[in-house]
Amino acid sequence: MCEEQIQMVDLHGQYLRFKAEIDESMQAVIDSCAFINGLQVKTFAGHLADYLQVPYVIPCGNGTDALQIALMALELQPGDEVILPAFTYIAAAEVVALLGLVPVLVDVDPRTFNIDPRKIEAAVSERTKAIVAVHLFGQSCDMEPIMALAEARHLYVVEDNAQSIGADYTFSDGRVQKTGTIGHIGTTSFFPSKPLACYGDGGALITSDEELATRIRMIANHGQECKYHHKRIGCNSRLDTLQAAILDVKLKHLEEFAEARRQVASRYDEALSSCDSLVIPARSAFSTHVYHQYTVQVKDGRRNALQCLLKERGIPSMVYYPVPVHHQEAYRRISRVSGSLDVSTRLCESVLSLPIHTEMSPGQQQYIIENLKKNL
Repeated sequence: MCEEQIQMVDLHGQYLRFKAEIDESMQAVIDSCAFINGLQVKTFAGHLADYLQVPYVIPCGNGTDALQIALMALELQPGDEVILPAFTYIAAAEVVALLGLVPVLVDVDPRTFNIDPRKIEAAVSERTKAIVAVHLFGQSCDMEPIMALAEARHLYVVEDNAQSIGADYTFSDGRVQKTGTIGHIGTTSFFPSKPLACYGDGGALITSDEELATRIRMIANHGQECKYHHKRIGCNSRLDTLQAAILDVKLKHLEEFAEARRQVASRYDEALSSCDSLVIPARSAFSTHVYHQYTVQVKDGRRNALQCLLKERGIPSMVYYPVPVHHQEAYRRISRVSGSLDVSTRLCESVLSLPIHTEMSPGQQQYIIENLKKNL
C-alpha cells in the first residue's frame, strides 16, 4: 500500500495550502452577516468576467440551475428540440426534459469524448432550436464548426463548461477565446471537485449579450424586474456569499491549478503511452486541456476488473459515465436518437478516470502507475 492516502481529489490538502486566505475571506462574510447577495457575490462575478473577458457573469445556485436558466432565457417552447451528446452527465438532458423540450442525442468523438460536430449537423431538423456543447473532462468541443452550423441554421448554442473552465479554444484565424464565452450562453458549476470549486453548490452563467443577461438575472431571481414585480416565470437560484468569497480566492489561483493538473497528466502520458491495453486521453489541436479528469480507455473488456484490482491496492478510480443517456430509463421514450450512438455506448463500457488533482505528489502518482502496469 502507498504510505500516503490517495484520493481522486484532495480538497483538504488544497484548503490547507490556502487556509489563511480562505479563512479570512469567510470570516469577512460572517462578520458582515450578508449571507445572501453580499458584496462578495458581486465582486467575484466581476473578477470572473474579467478573467473570461466577457461583460456579463450571473452567479446562480448550481450548474444544473445554470443550464435550466440558460434554456429558459432562450425562450424555447415545449416540443422544440435541443441537440446534446449521449455521452455526458445527465444534467443537460434533465433540464431539457423538465422544460418540455425534446433531447436529441448524438454521438461523440472517440478520441476527445466531446460532441462530434458532424453528428450535430446530421441531427438538425425543422424543430431544432439549440445545441448544448458539453466541454467534457477539461477541454473544449470543436466550437468553430458548431458555431458556423448554428449561424447557418439559426440555432442557439449553450456551452456546458462545468468541467473545463479556464481552457482556451483557438479558431482557424488564430483568435483565442475561453471556453464558455463562445456560444450564446455559457454555464458552469462550482461543485467542490470542479476546476474552480467552492465548498458547497454554486454555478454561473456567462454571456456577451446584454438582453440575454437581463433575462438571466430576472429568471434566476423569481422572474423579478424589480422587487415584487414578476415579469417572467423564474426560479430562486443564487450563489451564497460564503461560497463567492471562497471562489474569489480560488479564482486567483485557477491557472496555477490547471498547470498542476497538466503536470500530473504529462507524467501519466509518459508512463502509460506504451501500454497496449490502454488508450490515453487525446489532446485536441484546437484546445488547451485543464484535466478536470484524466480518463483512459481500458481495452478488451477489462475495465471493471482493473478498477477492482486498483481498489485492492488503495487506488481510487471513477467511471464517468457507466450508462449513456439513451440507455437511461427516464429518457428512452422522450429522446430522439440521431444516427448510431456506438461510440458513446463503447466509452461507457471502457472509460476509467484516474486520480488527478492539484496536491498529487510524484510518489503517489508513481505508485498508481506501477500498479496499473502490473495489472494490465
